Amino acid sequence: MRNVCLTLLTLLIVFCSASAKGQFVVAHRGASYDAPENTLAAFRLAWQKNSDAIEGDFYVTSDERIVCIHDKSTKRVAPKQPTLKVVDSTLEQLRTLDVGSWKHERYSAERIPTLKQVLETVPDGKQIFVEIKCGPEILPLMKPQLATSGLKPEQIVIICFNQDVVTQSRKMMPQYDVNWLTSYKQKTANGPWTPSQNEVLQVLSRTGATGLGTNGNLNVINQAFVNSVRSAGFGFHVWTVNDVAPARQFADFGSLSITTDRPAFIRNAIQSADVGAR
Repeated sequence: MRNVCLTLLTLLIVFCSASAKGQFVVAHRGASYDAPENTLAAFRLAWQKNSDAIEGDFYVTSDERIVCIHDKSTKRVAPKQPTLKVVDSTLEQLRTLDVGSWKHERYSAERIPTLKQVLETVPDGKQIFVEIKCGPEILPLMKPQLATSGLKPEQIVIICFNQDVVTQSRKMMPQYDVNWLTSYKQKTANGPWTPSQNEVLQVLSRTGATGLGTNGNLNVINQAFVNSVRSAGFGFHVWTVNDVAPARQFADFGSLSITTDRPAFIRNAIQSADVGAR
């Protein structure tokens, strides 16, 4: 019995150490440093690079289909083609556009994927961070698709800047973690950053969010900030971190996940720092 307890204790220490070192790496819009963002190619590459999770952005089309694209229109990811506004376009119209060639001609066959297609890429034991880019109108459409995806509840995390979406997501789909997203602004060069730490905690409590997804702004985020979020019972997650030094800093702070365009690069940076510390 003593040996069993020691084994369990060792596993717990290892798990906690990995979490504290931010070993959970989320591929931002897929492996978007190398492949065109929010495409099946980018998501598949993220899995090839052993990402723990992928993150994708989702809107609703005019024919009530959920598609994966970051912007309100197709202008940036489909240059030199007709610009379509997602909310005013059908899935069929959107899928006439090449959304891969802007990155490299070998991706010319890439089309805007649906939520269903993206969910189908997620392997067992991996996660998807579903960022809602529109309003609560997406939720009744999204709920059955997530439920019938074949993924376990713990494999799905809903994330959003919109506080109403966070609140309603938690009420409609309490089985999933839901992170409220925020970045920070200053009105003047030397003025305070907003939202403040207290305001962040208030929003998390008011919306019923399970965690915070914060912009990786080291002018705002420090160990005390992270500790305050975690001690209040919320998960702490950071985005979008593409360089070695801040990635290691956020790992040391104890971020549960680090979202990055460069999943393999950032994982190696964190792990090499961890090995050096030993």
